[in-house]
Amino acid sequence: MALISLEDLDGLDDEQIAEETADGSEAREEMESQRLLNHWQAVGRTHHVSVPTEMTGPIQEMTRQNQQREQIPFTNISCQDKLGEGLIEEKVCPGGMWACVTRREELYEQSISNAFMKLMRFICKENSAGRYLGMTIPIVNIIHLTQDGSAFEKDVVTAYYLPSEFQANPPEAADPEVSIVFRPPFPVLARTFSGTTTEETLSHQIHQLWEHLGPSGDFQRDSYMVAVYTNPGVEQRRNEIWFLHRDP
Repeated sequence: MALISLEDLDGLDDEQIAEETADGSEAREEMESQRLLNHWQAVGRTHHVSVPTEMTGPIQEMTRQNQQREQIPFTNISCQDKLGEGLIEEKVCPGGMWACVTRREELYEQSISNAFMKLMRFICKENSAGRYLGMTIPIVNIIHLTQDGSAFEKDVVTAYYLPSEFQANPPEAADPEVSIVFRPPFPVLARTFSGTTTEETLSHQIHQLWEHLGPSGDFQRDSYMVAVYTNPGVEQRRNEIWFLHRDP
């Protein structure tokens, strides 16, 4: 790269300097966008998912807004930190409006990755409000076990709790696969864990929590929820497995 001397700067007028500064900023922004896309595409390959170039905008927007995240307003009932077993909490998820996508892929991680990309586009302006809606955490994935309990059903629902600003008047999604639904409050028993969320790791977490609970008829054995607090581009993710109470 050639150095610019003071004489060179004296020969530039203000407008030319502004243009060249803007050109440099645009180039840097384009490089950063490409870097982010490349990173997400690399992560996607580990999930056997292709991240298309049209995800560049939503990825950039979500990254820029990363610090502005609204926590779902849980009501905490109890909490215990079991040595070597992780944090185990009882809490109530509030009633509210959720944006949901159902996918049926060969692998669980393919279903949640493709669903989350659809939700990202909905959050990042592909909605009737025409604006960035804001991120809430956690994103929740709903899974069902086969009748013999040996594997996951293929249909997986990925759900995004709408920010408080949009709870009373939810925007519509441009994508017909994104549906807005109301879910009443529901209690859960949550176990915290870190790392990736695959069918194998989740099956292990379910088994671990059942070992902690022992024989119990209070919780469903065929349906669970997985709460994800960090995006798929992060290696060490914070997650929870939620056990759902049986209907009274």
